[in-house]
Amino acid sequence: MNEAVLYSYSAEEARQQGEFALWRASHQANIACKTAIEQAICGSFDGMHLKADCLDGVLRDFGYKRTAWVLANTLQQKAWDGRFSPVNQQWSRRTHIPLDPQHNSDFVIGSHPAVLDGAVTMYRERVQALGLFEAEQCLMNSGEELDYTGQVLVLDPDVLKEEFWTPQSQLWYACDGFGCRPHAIGRSIRAICLGDGETAKWNRSDFVGILKDEYLPEWAAARVKELRPQQTGGMKMEGR
Repeated sequence: MNEAVLYSYSAEEARQQGEFALWRASHQANIACKTAIEQAICGSFDGMHLKADCLDGVLRDFGYKRTAWVLANTLQQKAWDGRFSPVNQQWSRRTHIPLDPQHNSDFVIGSHPAVLDGAVTMYRERVQALGLFEAEQCLMNSGEELDYTGQVLVLDPDVLKEEFWTPQSQLWYACDGFGCRPHAIGRSIRAICLGDGETAKWNRSDFVGILKDEYLPEWAAARVKELRPQQTGGMKMEGR
């Protein structure tokens, strides 16, 4: 897999932060990913349909995060094109691509929009098949308004390495920390992973929100029942 870290800020911001080398490596990887997607579509389209394994090589070489970044950037740059489905256009807007007119056009996919739309749908289906928890499964505005203490939180997959993109790695029980309170100055939260029992400290912004009760799996509910009487204590470990 391409080892460049996905850099989510503009070239100008990178210069200001002294991180231009990181931006450049990521930008070059974005362009390579764009080319790989174009080649995958060209080799997989039979004139009517894309092969089911169209994106396998792209995801293997560039990962889910960068592939999504390049796809979302393309649809945002072509927001005027009605050949992209409304649901895919809406999906693309969930990813904040920093305004950078001089460079964002460098990794706009040039494949036919109608065929590319099918590839975007295929990508979204691949992510859905992972069974990850999403914002729609969390209490509305919980990230801005609710206390996290003693709640089951959904960790944003973007802060995880892709090898940990599983539902088990996303669900965490919030123990304590200033970040549990929505308006506290401190943002740190000590939490326990319901999947493997690891204790780690995260920032409040790393979580999507509080999981709705109806989406709590039985295995996680059993673990929460064990934890609630013993909220205090535990080791501090680095996040994955």
